[in-house]
Amino acid sequence: MSAPRQIIMVRHGLSAANLDQTIYNRIPDYRIPLTEQGVAQAKVAGEQIRRQLDGQKVCVYVSPYLRAYQTLEALELGDLVDRTMEEPRLREQDWANFQNPEEIAGQKELRNAYGHFFYRFREGESGSDVYDRVSSFLETLHRHWSTPDYAPNTLLVTHGLTMRLFCMRWFHWSVEYFESLNNPGNAEVRSLVSGNGGYTLDVPFEQWTAAEPGTTVMDAPLR
Repeated sequence: MSAPRQIIMVRHGLSAANLDQTIYNRIPDYRIPLTEQGVAQAKVAGEQIRRQLDGQKVCVYVSPYLRAYQTLEALELGDLVDRTMEEPRLREQDWANFQNPEEIAGQKELRNAYGHFFYRFREGESGSDVYDRVSSFLETLHRHWSTPDYAPNTLLVTHGLTMRLFCMRWFHWSVEYFESLNNPGNAEVRSLVSGNGGYTLDVPFEQWTAAEPGTTVMDAPLR
């Protein structure tokens, strides 16, 4: 097999940190759980994904974060899963270790002014750092797809920014276009669907400002 029929991506459901930012002071980011609402959201996403799979097997790659694993569990894909692999390169953007909410809020303001792709958090990563590890993961995917017994579908259980950057790398979107996009909502699904010699994104990401995939810094107004 050279490539799957579809590459399905799902963001984790609503987490405890989505409701209470102070939790970052007490619990490491990777151990923050889903809320009951987040589990319910993931169950709904699972219904959608099962319809898309239509009885076919899927190979799953999951972020090592607890909320991603809990999302995968709540999808209830059962024997449709051919195999599951933990993939650290699909983790959330690193912002800090134990996070001070006030300090992170100040850095978010700086990121909004500087740009989400290039701004690097003081104890963490920039969007471009995540882009680099997603690019490395894609090389691994292509090696996996070359094996003859690979399942006909791929599922990534991951995070909102990582989903956008995966698509940016796949479709060769510009930085300026990436900057115009919003994250998907909790437990939202996006799929790259094969057809006519390539892949298309089934549902576009919402944009907060107008830009085209080929828009570059040369086209952007000065801030």
